[in-house]
Amino acid sequence: MGKEKRTQSEIDGVQYRRAKLWQIILISCNSLVGMSVYSLIGYASYSANIGYGIATALVGVILTCTRILDGVTDPMLAFVYDRVETRFGKLRVLLVGGFLIEAVALWAMFDFCSGKGLGIVGFVVLYVIYVIGYTITNMTAQTLAPIMSNDPKQRPTISVWSTAFNYMVPMILMVVLNMVVLPACGGEFNQAFLSTACRICLALGAVGIVLVCIGISAYDKPEFYNGIDQKKEPLKVKDMLEVLKDNRPLQCYIAAAASDKLAQQTASQSVIGTLLSGIIIGNMGISTILTVIGMLPSIIFAVVGAKYAGKHGAKKAIVTWTWISLIIGAAMFGFFVIIDPKLIAEMGPFMIIYVLFTLAWNGAKMCVTTANTSFMADIIDYELDRSGRYVPAVVTGTYSLIDKLISSFGAVIATGAVALIGYTTTMPQPGDEATPAIFWMTMAVYFGLPILGWICTIVAMKFCHLDRAEMVEVQKRIEAKKNALKGE
Repeated sequence: MGKEKRTQSEIDGVQYRRAKLWQIILISCNSLVGMSVYSLIGYASYSANIGYGIATALVGVILTCTRILDGVTDPMLAFVYDRVETRFGKLRVLLVGGFLIEAVALWAMFDFCSGKGLGIVGFVVLYVIYVIGYTITNMTAQTLAPIMSNDPKQRPTISVWSTAFNYMVPMILMVVLNMVVLPACGGEFNQAFLSTACRICLALGAVGIVLVCIGISAYDKPEFYNGIDQKKEPLKVKDMLEVLKDNRPLQCYIAAAASDKLAQQTASQSVIGTLLSGIIIGNMGISTILTVIGMLPSIIFAVVGAKYAGKHGAKKAIVTWTWISLIIGAAMFGFFVIIDPKLIAEMGPFMIIYVLFTLAWNGAKMCVTTANTSFMADIIDYELDRSGRYVPAVVTGTYSLIDKLISSFGAVIATGAVALIGYTTTMPQPGDEATPAIFWMTMAVYFGLPILGWICTIVAMKFCHLDRAEMVEVQKRIEAKKNALKGE
């Protein structure tokens, strides 16, 4: 007989916790919740204007302030997460409770209370209630993957399924809402459209939350989400500050991911897209084409990235794919400098090169995202080993607070950059003259900022010791401590 193939557990000397495929698929249905709400909240400005009579400029200020509030509420969930303990578990109670809060708030905002003369106060109150519910559901959902599996080969696979749903759900909703609901409501974003869109999105979200609860049910037990600290004292603010101060991998991750997120948020602003596609290239529709044809390659890249992270560890995957993203980004920058960008819009060889560049670039960034998801799970387990506390919401909430505070400046940077090149009273429009100032500012924001973010990532990861070998030792120590606790 040939040599028997050893399992990963035998190779590492760790008895990893693994989830079944159907459980992974069901918890990935959280994207049905997140993306349906994300698609609906994109119409919040219309709801504020149509249903509550709020001026467009003031809507922007309100939404920016609520995003900062969203970041502040993220770490606060850790206190709720730590204290919830029912006969039905912890995770399902938080998921269902959070969804009910945000669903009622959104239904009232878009449908029941809309047009009742509640004005600014009514809209803000409903939006704040939505943020609270969204925070409870979203932050709890981020803790599901590390609770279900600590196998380094399986963890990246979970993010692949989430990626697939994250692409498909908003695209399907976009087709349904824009091609079915909108024409049926007279072709305008009126109250009838908002009410119908609200009901469709919330119904889809309700289906998603039920599926997620079924998928996580086997793991919604104290033995899976309790820590190994026998004191079991209630979580305090100083505990959260201590996590940020002493958890070096979390510090490195914040420096790496937050810098990338700021660059991403800035470059993804619609005004920057107008500068690049509508003015420099001269074909505003090219961005839509790339979005459609890029869906399948992005999912394929996510699979490739997951396999690489499973084999080499999340940290190495982040560094490797960050280098690839940086090199492709620099090559695209050089491509725009060398050629006349207007040639891209002529459906010739330059457009093919640009499309291939963009697909490769987006694919590499997708692999970074997949590795980041796995690395966050590693950081949560590292904190369990370090302190004995297992409150994943502390780690995710602390990162999310800083991430949202930093990335909220993306819109300010984008509009400030546009103002520097002369758009002080008007906004860039497709067909405007492509001046040298527009070209270089767009290159700096669209390519330069991501490159700087990736350099920050590479530098930050040099100070992080949490590689694949260290994670094996972390899991061994956690397993030994749990076994000792059971014996006592």
